Amino acid sequence: MSAVRQWSRDLAMGVRFAFGGGREGWTRTLLTAVGVGLGVTLLLLTTAVPNVLAERSAREHARADHTFSQPERPKGPDTLVVADANTQFGAEDVRGRLLEPEGPKAPRPPGVDRLPGPGEMVVSPALKKLLASDSGALLRERLPYRVTGTIGEEGLVGSQELTYYAGATGLAQRIDSSSVARIVAFGEDVRGQEDERLDPVLILLILVIFTVLLMPVAVFIAAAVRFGGERRDRRLAALRLVGSDSRMTRRIAAGEALGGSLLGLVLGTVFFLIGRQAAGSVEVLGTSVFPSYLTPTPALAALVAVAVPAASVLVTLLTLRGVVIEPLGVVRTAKPSRRRLWWRLLLPVGGLAMLYPMTGKGRENGDFNQYLVVGGVLLLLAGVTALLPWIVEAVVARLGTGGVSWQLAIRRLQLSSGTAARTVNGIAVAVAGAIALQMLFAGVEGDYREPTGKDLRRAQMQVDLREDTKATIDGDNGALAQLRSTKGVEQAILLSHSYFSERAKNPEHTVEVTVGDCDALRLLANLPTCRDGDAFRLTGAEYDEDRTDIVKAGATVWFDPSADGDKGKEIAWKIPAGVRTAPSVDGLHGYRVGGMLLTPSALPKNVRSTLYSDIYLRLDRSMPEAADHVRNTAWRLDPLAGAWMWESTQESKKFAAIRQGLFVGAACVLTLIGASLLVSQLEQLRERRKLLSSLVAFGTRRRTLGLSVLWQTAVPIALGLLLASAVGLTLGAVLLRMTATAVRVDWASVLTMTGIGAGVVLAVTALSLPPLARLMRADGLRTE
Repeated sequence: MSAVRQWSRDLAMGVRFAFGGGREGWTRTLLTAVGVGLGVTLLLLTTAVPNVLAERSAREHARADHTFSQPERPKGPDTLVVADANTQFGAEDVRGRLLEPEGPKAPRPPGVDRLPGPGEMVVSPALKKLLASDSGALLRERLPYRVTGTIGEEGLVGSQELTYYAGATGLAQRIDSSSVARIVAFGEDVRGQEDERLDPVLILLILVIFTVLLMPVAVFIAAAVRFGGERRDRRLAALRLVGSDSRMTRRIAAGEALGGSLLGLVLGTVFFLIGRQAAGSVEVLGTSVFPSYLTPTPALAALVAVAVPAASVLVTLLTLRGVVIEPLGVVRTAKPSRRRLWWRLLLPVGGLAMLYPMTGKGRENGDFNQYLVVGGVLLLLAGVTALLPWIVEAVVARLGTGGVSWQLAIRRLQLSSGTAARTVNGIAVAVAGAIALQMLFAGVEGDYREPTGKDLRRAQMQVDLREDTKATIDGDNGALAQLRSTKGVEQAILLSHSYFSERAKNPEHTVEVTVGDCDALRLLANLPTCRDGDAFRLTGAEYDEDRTDIVKAGATVWFDPSADGDKGKEIAWKIPAGVRTAPSVDGLHGYRVGGMLLTPSALPKNVRSTLYSDIYLRLDRSMPEAADHVRNTAWRLDPLAGAWMWESTQESKKFAAIRQGLFVGAACVLTLIGASLLVSQLEQLRERRKLLSSLVAFGTRRRTLGLSVLWQTAVPIALGLLLASAVGLTLGAVLLRMTATAVRVDWASVLTMTGIGAGVVLAVTALSLPPLARLMRADGLRTE
């Protein structure tokens, strides 16, 4: 018990020194607290991630209105007809729903106090702001409804989400469409449903992302509690002079660090609350949240509150093990003993040993052991922090010749290489992790991304006109003519589709029919000659069999056949005698279609009601607003018409969401890196204030001192980035082997990650030059 009291008394004395050491003590404590506080802020943001994901998922589920497998319901006093009216504006997604209540008890979407009537709509705050701005003019043409209200927070997934609900009529007649349904409550179709389980590789990605993003935070916090180390050790020598033994002195020093870390917890909480409030007004890489989402998990927040002060005490005690503090001074001012390499190599070797058993596992052999993954990645990244001081010391010991600024910088690095290494440890760890993650993402993205096959040379956009639309397809004022005359459209191609079978009910086989003019049909088949009224039977289809038993001259077939329980139109048609054979070619969608090709006159008028039509558009790529002009025209034709841009590849939504989370987290970590490096740089300049003033007083040029500061930063950064590249490439290769993926190095990405790290450091160095100029004054020699 006496030992506990002794520890408590010494730590408390150190805390009093931290806050009672005059202006010098307060400055040192405040710098430590700011450095720790920045790290605590990011840790608190991390503890809020589970709640953010849960809230976003819950709100998305709460407003879900229908699914493709939803059963049909009869009209009643509590039913509501809902139609998808999603659109895009530029690169932004706009979520839209058309609503038609069928009774007084029709359900209301979350966040909506009153259902909008015909011609009215309620919008999210972000959409309301966009519609009122000059940049929203094109979107106002597509949403000409009168705004009568604002959607509340409980009805939105993010604060910057673009969402609207508009009143409509006549939706009940279109319920057979895949995007129109009758419901009695929002969210009912997703209750009790479980999300599809992530595969092992995606889980591995998430584990590595969290480890890589949080490791630099821990490094920065460990470096922050050591601010002012040299001056602190001189004060500790004075304590030894008045009778304190070495153990008591170390405990007092740990108490000083504890005081700074406790203040850092307070500042970190304040920074977090400020950032939490500001988060509602910003959008990072297309992701936004409400302040209420950012509520840290209590258990994780308590862990941060305990771990940060405990870490500050442990780091200080470990640091002082290599320092001999005597009553007359600190022995560390002499040349330190050479750092040993062997134990530093144990960390990355241990990390590789933990990851090696999972090599070649892939996604087919169960989940990766999360403890081995996190432990192995941590040890490898920790190896950067252990090896960098040894590398810096070994390299700078062999440097020396050069200009005055170079010699000043190298001599300073030779005297305190550990301080220089601590400054860049965080950025080196971040770059190593980023390189490994980039390699892993690049290696496995082929499993989650596949080519769509669409021919973007001939078309970049597609408009789907539903079969129940009132707009006519052809004619001078038809859909095709209106889209062809739309601003930014260079070419519009109309292809209509239906299918027929060999019998009217319960067909065994179906044959696709494509209708278009001769120019459009030549995109699908090699036609020797073509004129209106011709019909062709396709051969060489990529996925469909050549149904020669069905598609033959004079045979009777049925369009829109019915099956048991379904109602079809069952329209009979006799295949004309003049049908010809044509070989299929790669079409707009990248594959060879089968069935029949018909020109408009070859199709009976009574069959046209079974067609659904697609219009493919080639746009003027020099006009950024061309796609929005097309969407406005499509809306005028039919508010439920689909209009979307083509993409060359299609990506898994879960993989894209994980990568988006990585980008958001990386942006936060880079902000922390920059701010922490700036605080660290200012602390080092403050420590050398008298030395800089002395050099200026003796006639040293300010330009020389500025260059020496630049060299002091550049040399450790260059060594740190080289080490980070080596460790990152090693970790990336191991992770790829774990996922049973071929090891490939994207050197452009490696150079990009390295360049970003160097750019952050150069920006911090530039920001530290004005304080450096103020410190290089003769009055810096004053003392108290």
